[in-house]
This record gives sequence, C-alpha cells and structure tokens, in this order.
Amino acid sequence: MKKLIIWLDVILKIYKFFLLILLIFFTPSLHSSERWILDKSLSTIEFELPVFLAKNVYGKFNNFEGFVELDIDNKKNNKAIFSVQINDLNMNYIKYKDLLLSKIFFDSEQYPIAVVDTKKFSYSNEKEIQLEIELTIKGKSEKVPLIIVIKRLAEELVQIQSELKFSRTTFEIGIGKWGNTSILKDEIKLKSNLFLFRE
Repeated sequence: MKKLIIWLDVILKIYKFFLLILLIFFTPSLHSSERWILDKSLSTIEFELPVFLAKNVYGKFNNFEGFVELDIDNKKNNKAIFSVQINDLNMNYIKYKDLLLSKIFFDSEQYPIAVVDTKKFSYSNEKEIQLEIELTIKGKSEKVPLIIVIKRLAEELVQIQSELKFSRTTFEIGIGKWGNTSILKDEIKLKSNLFLFRE
C-alpha cells in the first residue's frame, strides 16, 4: 500500500510538470513574444561533484528539454524552463552509477526529473543576465543564483552558457555516510552549454 501511494505521488508530480509545460506552450499571450527552442543535438548539460583526495565525479545528461520565451514588448515577462532526466547520464565512475541513481543520492526512480525554472524575469543587458532561478531536485525546490552568458550566433540561433552551483546536502543528495562533506564536498556544479533556435 505504501509503495502504491509513493507511485501515485510520483505520477501526480510528473503529471503536474507536463501540465505546466502544456499550459505555458498553449496559453495565448497578450503581448508580442518570441519562443526559442532547445537544440538537443548541439547542447550539453554536465555536472561535477568534488571528491576529497580523489578524482571528481563527472557526468553528462543525455536527455533534456527546454525553451525560453521572451517578452519583446517590455522585456519584463520573460521565462525559461529546462528539465533533465536524471537516470539518462554518462559518468566517469561508471561502476557507481547505480549508487548515484539510488535513494542515497538522486533517487531517480521516485524523482526522475530535475527542473530549472526562471519564473518571470526582466533584463536590460542582452549578453549577460543575472537570475535567481528555482531548482527542483528530489521533489525539493530552492532558489539559486545564476549568471548566464548569451551569444547571438545568427539571426535564428543563440548560445547560452552558465555554471550553476548548489548545495547537495540541501537537496539530500548523499545521505547516511555519504552525507559527510569530508568524503564528498557539498558543492555540485552544473555546467550548461545550450543552443536555441527561434521557433
């Protein structure tokens, strides 16, 4: 019965996430807007977890989605959402992949998706934007500062680079003996090199 309740909770969370995506995609806008869609064939999202007296854990996510919507009229109601599928990754310590995906770390069975949501934001500098984004991992959401660098490569193509740093213990990534920050450092780095084309 407990497992059934957990599964229903997971299904409900996934349903809410996709419902939010559908609402954002299909709700008509009152203002002029541009939508930029992620080119997954060019983009990369990688993470690094520092290890004490050993080679750091490096990983690369293979399955991710995302878009940016820009408010052309007044630049105040911009928004972006990106998500990654936790269990679809490559990493340097491949023999520890199952451990990394287990309840001890990312608990990918119960929480298969991590989300970065900018909410509504404004900007004046089109080359570097400072944001406070909402990061959701393992069903827990926290606000995290983020600086993104934007390069316009062509009229219909932009590159967005960022490095997001967050506390793994805040999201309970590493519990029990792995929660000890003398073994695994607390800070996780998430590096994104994203290419988006105008829809």
